[in-house]
Amino acid sequence: MTRREEYESRAEKFLLPLLEKHQFELVDVEYVKEAGSWYLRAYIDKEGGITVDDCEMVSRTFSDWLDKEDFISESYIMEVSSPGLGRPLKKDKDFERSLGDEVEIRLYKPREKQKEFAGVLKAYDKQTVTIELEDGMDMVFDRTEIALIRLAFDF
Repeated sequence: MTRREEYESRAEKFLLPLLEKHQFELVDVEYVKEAGSWYLRAYIDKEGGITVDDCEMVSRTFSDWLDKEDFISESYIMEVSSPGLGRPLKKDKDFERSLGDEVEIRLYKPREKQKEFAGVLKAYDKQTVTIELEDGMDMVFDRTEIALIRLAFDF
């Protein structure tokens, strides 16, 4: 287990019971480096949407626990937020909830001279994701070739 995975796992183990108590969902935990700074992020949600007050309550409790446990050696910024409109699909529960919804897929390498595809999520398993394109054709992607898959949103 990498250091990043260990930090994410420990944070997730703390957050799950806290969020269940408030009937919130833990969408994701990530420990990433962006623009020279480390970030520990928790994305939370609930039926009807998460509020700023919800994020603040979780953030205070999470911050106190992180200060007490002090298991991350480098300096970092901790954030608690909603996953947003274009939430990424990472876990099986995300895929299950999104079956029949419009998704956007971004690939690591081009396929048929393009890296971005959109369609309705039709199926998924451990190795593949299938979407129905606008023309009604199904397209199957290996999960290993997908850099990002998220819900599509229109404005």
